[in-house]
Amino acid sequence: MSEEVEKTRCLIIGSGPAGYTAAIYAARADLKPIVYQGMQPGGQLTITTEVDNFPGYPGGIQGPQMMEDLQKQCERFGTDVRFGRATAVDFSRRPFKVTIDENKTILAETIIIATGASAKWLGLESEKQFMGSGVSGCATCDGFFYRGQDVAIVGGGDTAAEEATYLAKLCKKVYMIHRRNELRASKAMQHKVKQTPNIEMVWESIPAEVLGDDSGVTGVLTRNVKTGEERRLEVTGLFVAIGHSPNTEIFKGHVELDEMGYIKTVPGSTRTNIDGVFAAGDVQDHYYRQAVTAAGTGCMAAIEAERFLGS
Repeated sequence: MSEEVEKTRCLIIGSGPAGYTAAIYAARADLKPIVYQGMQPGGQLTITTEVDNFPGYPGGIQGPQMMEDLQKQCERFGTDVRFGRATAVDFSRRPFKVTIDENKTILAETIIIATGASAKWLGLESEKQFMGSGVSGCATCDGFFYRGQDVAIVGGGDTAAEEATYLAKLCKKVYMIHRRNELRASKAMQHKVKQTPNIEMVWESIPAEVLGDDSGVTGVLTRNVKTGEERRLEVTGLFVAIGHSPNTEIFKGHVELDEMGYIKTVPGSTRTNIDGVFAAGDVQDHYYRQAVTAAGTGCMAAIEAERFLGS
């Protein structure tokens, strides 16, 4: 059986705020883009409940609903949105070759990579149960909902320290759970944590279980890694800050990545080291990681792709 081959001027890999925004701009520029959604259509926002910090929604919006709206908007202008994932790429020459689900080949004049990054989770069943109902991977996104409450955060690096101090401004108390007896964060961030009176360190401990009921999270059971002693923390929210992994596995050896595995882009643009291949959103941004910044780079990528094709 012969392999199915299809040609397009613009292929967008990924379907979060970056991918869908890129599609809106590319479609309006008459590039007739094809979007492959990946294994998590809509990206990380589909596991978020209330989104309150995206401009234009004065009453807030549910994450999944926002992604549905973005998909409908890009389809309105003619984007071909498809379920499926890229399983292999060849960027050695144009048109670029992308294999979808190991059995279909797309030949694309330009490619926008918007595969995002995935938060690393603890792997607890109870964590999955309360995802979006008290368990979060982003303090900047969800901290507001816990104003005046007690929360816990897991991690010991710079991100965990930054998010703990951010939460401390909003919450009554922040328990910082770390499996070691000292933080891995930079000295400046460690000092900031120590100087924040409402952050309490829970050293040499890991979350053993997330506790809750129909209302959401009601506590976290921690276990000391040395003594096995357990302690219940009465909290309404648990923030997991043990890192993110960029979804770049299939691009290794094809585009330039940084030491953390994120795609390198030319500063002030979405251009990669391959002419005609662009990267937008969290797949190339480990610093901001916000829906609005991802959408912004999606816009940039589409404009750059249009200009590349016209040059």
